[in-house]
Amino acid sequence: MATPAFEDIADTFDFLDDWEDRYRHVIDLGRAMPPLPEEFRVPALKVDGCASQVWLRPMLADGRFDFQGDSDAMIVRGLIAILHALYSGVPVAEVAAIDAQAELGRLGLNDHLSSQRSNGVRAMIERIRSVAAASQT
Repeated sequence: MATPAFEDIADTFDFLDDWEDRYRHVIDLGRAMPPLPEEFRVPALKVDGCASQVWLRPMLADGRFDFQGDSDAMIVRGLIAILHALYSGVPVAEVAAIDAQAELGRLGLNDHLSSQRSNGVRAMIERIRSVAAASQT
């Protein structure tokens, strides 16, 4: 069910031998992501439950989900980029069907993130799912 962009990330993770390289790749994904414009770094778009500051700006167009995101931590920016690859362009009605924890598990992230980072990822996923669900009502 994953998007082609997420499958590309999964293929790269399969190719990388150790977690040092995988962490570097996550950081590189974050660096490649465009920054969130300052005007969207507002409390309404801030994700609670993250150790770092995280903002997600959902965007819905033509029945498809997308978002912009940013963080003050590079590894978290990379995690946002991975979530963007997982959800960007997905029909809004299908967002809830994505098992993000299982997909992230394919990358091994569930076993290699601190509990604070894991909680932050769960908070971001919950925000994405709730925005998508609210847009359908």
